[in-house]
Amino acid sequence: MSKEIKQLEMDSLKNTFQDVRDLVALSMNKLDCQVNNQLRATLRKKNIRLQVVKNSLARRVFDDLGMKTDSFWSGTTMLAWGGTSLADLSKELEALLKKNDKILKAKGAVSEGLEISFQEALKMPTRAEAVGRVISLALSPASRLISQILAPAANVAGQIKTLSERPPSEPGAPPVAEPAASQGAAPE
Repeated sequence: MSKEIKQLEMDSLKNTFQDVRDLVALSMNKLDCQVNNQLRATLRKKNIRLQVVKNSLARRVFDDLGMKTDSFWSGTTMLAWGGTSLADLSKELEALLKKNDKILKAKGAVSEGLEISFQEALKMPTRAEAVGRVISLALSPASRLISQILAPAANVAGQIKTLSERPPSEPGAPPVAEPAASQGAAPE
């Protein structure tokens, strides 16, 4: 390839991956056109894109974009990106990898520009799970504080209610004392 063509390909890769911070690298072996078409059609429905890249050019582009990926660039490399989060992307790809285990293998993943293993990407929370976790962590201390503040008031309200439910006593009569439970034998 001439330098001009390589530069054009690198510019195209930069335009494609400049906004991508999460992706999965796959290796493929003996991928025929029928499986390739089915794979791409299935992933396209879920807004996931695939692209086979030339390793030397992709390594240069990813270095220029600030993504630290060193272990992906051996053998045939196919990059998958898209979906709502890296966890969703990884889970979708895992199902396809299990179905086509002799053809496709996961090399690793990139999360926010840093290389991680594919297994770590599978364990990451989805965007919705992460937001839910943050909200529950933020609300937990607040709910405990409110319950601590309201607990004494609830106790006083309970006591007032108990007193209001007692039958009224005659005026001038001594208050009725409740009999204490006897301990041991009855007095003689």
